[in-house]
Amino acid sequence: METKDSNGNVLKEGDSVSVIKDLKVRGSSSVIKRGTLVKNIRLTDDPAEIEGRVDKTTMVLRTEFLKKA
Repeated sequence: METKDSNGNVLKEGDSVSVIKDLKVRGSSSVIKRGTLVKNIRLTDDPAEIEGRVDKTTMVLRTEFLKKA
């Protein structure tokens, strides 16, 4: 299974990605702004999701809203 970003680029452990759309965080009133850089990502068992640290919090992000930086 390959994990791909919104443009079809293959993502690997440790890559950096940027957010292409403002995302509301579930269970919180905060928003991840478009253009936010997420460094040193980790892949999950699901090829449609990655883990990354945003504002000192580890979050699971959908790859359809990310592009490789």
